[in-house]
Amino acid sequence: MAKRDYYEVLGVATSADKATLKKAFRKLAQQYHPDVNSSPDAEIKFKEINEAYQVLYDDQKRAAYDRYGHAGVEGAGAAGGYSDFGGFTDFGSIFEDLFGGFGSASSRRNSRRRAPRRGADLRADVTLTFEEAAFGTERELEVPRMETCGRCHGSGAEPPTKPVTCSTCNGSGEVQRRQHSPIFGTIVTATPCPTCNGSGEVIASPCHKCHGRKRVRVTRKLNVKIPAGVDEGTRIRLAGEGEAGQLGGPAGNLYVVISVDPHPIFVRDGFDIRLELPINIAQAALGATLKIPTLDGTEETLDIPAGVQTGKTFRKKGLGIPKLQRNGRGDMIITIRVVTPVNLNSEQKELLRKLAQTLGDETIEEHKGFFDRIFGAGRD
Repeated sequence: MAKRDYYEVLGVATSADKATLKKAFRKLAQQYHPDVNSSPDAEIKFKEINEAYQVLYDDQKRAAYDRYGHAGVEGAGAAGGYSDFGGFTDFGSIFEDLFGGFGSASSRRNSRRRAPRRGADLRADVTLTFEEAAFGTERELEVPRMETCGRCHGSGAEPPTKPVTCSTCNGSGEVQRRQHSPIFGTIVTATPCPTCNGSGEVIASPCHKCHGRKRVRVTRKLNVKIPAGVDEGTRIRLAGEGEAGQLGGPAGNLYVVISVDPHPIFVRDGFDIRLELPINIAQAALGATLKIPTLDGTEETLDIPAGVQTGKTFRKKGLGIPKLQRNGRGDMIITIRVVTPVNLNSEQKELLRKLAQTLGDETIEEHKGFFDRIFGAGRD
């Protein structure tokens, strides 16, 4: 089978510099290295990539290849075998450079296992009344969480004993194993120590309270101050009130998530509150002065002008929701709803008949004129 062009194998232009060649080779080597690619043709492709790289990375070989093609470097790739990777000095360095090395990757994972770890965050849901959300309140919460064991102070060992360095791994938390690769020769791999599970220490006498786990689950009572102006879905962060960290890491946070019950007459709109005020037709026609409730539990006076219509709004400044973490309050917005009377007695019906006679067809004529303006042109 005819050999493919080396530039094509690496996927680079004929003008590619050494940095480009090395980058292309590393990418392809990571993809087709037989130790990480189990496909049947991976080794063949890897050999092809290696051969192309060895020739093109070497200035003399590349010049011969550019002038005479494969004939100019016949046997160069095979002669180099797997002992020379164009500037890499040994198998270990190329393997480490390409893949990070099994041993070093495991070491990094194990180092992370033994590094201080932050405790988990917790969530507590609190339901408030409309007024509590508006003006703030205080709640006592019971929070179950993991805390550092008070008996062993987080060592995991029953006092007065202490953990001892693992004799299997000598405190490193990992054990090394050597294996032979047909391509890279001897490779050292590292895995978490089976004796200490990667901790680097052994607890001969586990703590009677935490049983060697170093933390215990407890339920704490916390008084939480909820500020004025919170709303549905507001989250309050209590720093350090989550679960305890491990290996000296900081504690997590507690997030208090707010739910708010609806109010029987008020509806929240940002920091404003809305109130729908029903009035009868006499109040709407003649005007009235009415007392309206407020969120504070007091009453306010509202002057309604004669002839008011349904949907008319009035605003009372500063009677809404206190603004969260700011000064001032929203407003109360009152919307008028004129209610048509039902279940009239005979006297009321008679009075309305007399009123209707005095009004005549005033409203009908207004509507007639309106429709004439809209449709009059089309009737000609």
